[in-house]
Amino acid sequence: MTSIRRANALDAEMLTELARVTFWDAFHEHPKNAPEDMAAYMAEAFSRETVAAELADPKNIFLLAEIEGEAAGYAKLTIGAIEEGITAERPIELNRLYSHQRFLGKGVGQALMDECFAAAREQGCDVMWLGVWEYNPRAQRFYEKNGFRFVGSHVFLLGSDPQTDLLMQLEL
Repeated sequence: MTSIRRANALDAEMLTELARVTFWDAFHEHPKNAPEDMAAYMAEAFSRETVAAELADPKNIFLLAEIEGEAAGYAKLTIGAIEEGITAERPIELNRLYSHQRFLGKGVGQALMDECFAAAREQGCDVMWLGVWEYNPRAQRFYEKNGFRFVGSHVFLLGSDPQTDLLMQLEL
């Protein structure tokens, strides 16, 4: 059974490792992702210092999914973040939602998504939005199944590689 809890400063090291592993597993085999761009992005985005600073920022909400005490996935939300093309008065961005490969298909992603919706409503947000890589159809289908719709695109810089993320939003 999946349990979800809010992460705190004591989770920084575990969350750093979980973020590295899940991002690497999700994207390293795609031919569009050069190893040096993956390494550069991960070194910046998933350093212990970066993760600890993000955990300490009150605008961020980190949710951890655990199965039998083992980290199975996580989500990161940012209150008030907005991007051109997003229509909201009180937005929240779903920055990340990742499951450990060992737990894919076990409901971890959906459990995290449901808790993200609850956290967003608790914060009084009217819209949740996200950017999803144009070459990640599995994630796109997951978000569409959860009610998100496409509203535009933006550039996501993976190392030195400008990639296209599709913007999706959901009215809460």
